Amino acid sequence: MTEPVLNVEGLRTHFFTDAGEIPAVDDVSFYINEGEVLGIVGESGCGKSVTSLSVMGLVPNPPGKIIGGTIDFRHSGGKVEDLRRVSGRRMRQIRGNQMAMIFQEPMTSLDPLYKIGYQITEGLRRHTKMNKKEAHRKAVDMLKIVGIPRAEQVATEYPHQLSGGMRQRVMIAMAMACDPELLIADEPTTALDVTIQAQILELMKKLNKEKGTALMLITHDLGVVAEMCDRVVVMYAGKVVEEGDVRTILKHPKHPYTQGLIRSLPKMSEREERLYSIPGTVPKPGSIKDGCRFAARCPHTFDRCVEETPELLPLAEGHACRCFLYDSLEGGGAHDRSTTAEGH
Repeated sequence: MTEPVLNVEGLRTHFFTDAGEIPAVDDVSFYINEGEVLGIVGESGCGKSVTSLSVMGLVPNPPGKIIGGTIDFRHSGGKVEDLRRVSGRRMRQIRGNQMAMIFQEPMTSLDPLYKIGYQITEGLRRHTKMNKKEAHRKAVDMLKIVGIPRAEQVATEYPHQLSGGMRQRVMIAMAMACDPELLIADEPTTALDVTIQAQILELMKKLNKEKGTALMLITHDLGVVAEMCDRVVVMYAGKVVEEGDVRTILKHPKHPYTQGLIRSLPKMSEREERLYSIPGTVPKPGSIKDGCRFAARCPHTFDRCVEETPELLPLAEGHACRCFLYDSLEGGGAHDRSTTAEGH
């Protein structure tokens, strides 16, 4: 098995505010292999976007700062660099070239003052030896690849002249222009209607397969995860609570939070007056000092959950869960409450 393109170990990103130190990402570890699609899932406020910004070196400082962990990025030549240790100049060489990001809202990511073609060629000329004419030709080709009609004309237009779906395609074209080894997509279809969503996801899947790009997909939509991902990392309140291959996570979720997310999905075969929702809300980062961060919302909470913080426990090959329901007690078997949890 080849080494991962990205290997994050023990990542801790905190924000230093007037209200105190806030741990937005707390001891998060995951990896992404070449050509693989990894989904990072969770409600708003669970730390997904801060994790991606940490990897890209884009956490605003101040108030944010990565205070621990490693972010090892492996280049196609085999060289591995810890992105926490590289200089700002080196990070700018990597960002947009060997690793790129598609942001959540393209209208705020594209510069309204510059034409589409210029915004794509700017990255190409910075990271490659292309001249102006070659870069423009590549920009038009990229617009065609992402399914934009009349690409030559669109290259001369401004972002406000395009629809939301077209702007998102432009963002993908910009991100893929330098053939990155790692592509991070942060909720890439949130602002789009369902038809355009499907087209954008299909496009990303196609580019992933054809170019072998590792894709880190951040989303709260489990339907997108089922369609796109090979493996899934479920985050809650800044921590990874479950991880595994997509089939295992969707068919046999173990953590009560993952079970709640899946139970919240509407089912075509059932007609319910009211959809299920997990009671309560995601706790404010840093507000829970001891115990499991999901304890206040969990239907299976017992004394240990509020007194101790659970570790991420391996359940099977490639599947792990941060829950005392599956902990071995004093050398015995799995906790007897695990059968109750799985029944939900």
